Amino acid sequence: MSDKVPGMGDHFERGAPGMHTSDTIDYGVVVRGEMTLELDDGQKIHLRQGDTIVQNGTRLRWRNPLSEPCLMAFVSIGGKRG
Repeated sequence: MSDKVPGMGDHFERGAPGMHTSDTIDYGVVVRGEMTLELDDGQKIHLRQGDTIVQNGTRLRWRNPLSEPCLMAFVSIGGKRG
């Protein structure tokens, strides 16, 4: 990840690859392809083109279940965990 987006890897947990928590409210839309959202409790949510998610400081990771790239659009609004 850090090769493609310098510094991004610093935000992921070392013991749980890809898991991260942000201090933001995130609105995401799958523009093309498919994506799996894995939550802290192990729940997996499969998203397809046109699906949307809203998260608020959620601990999660993203996985692309296909060999084709997935394109997602995000809006992140700064927040603070209580």
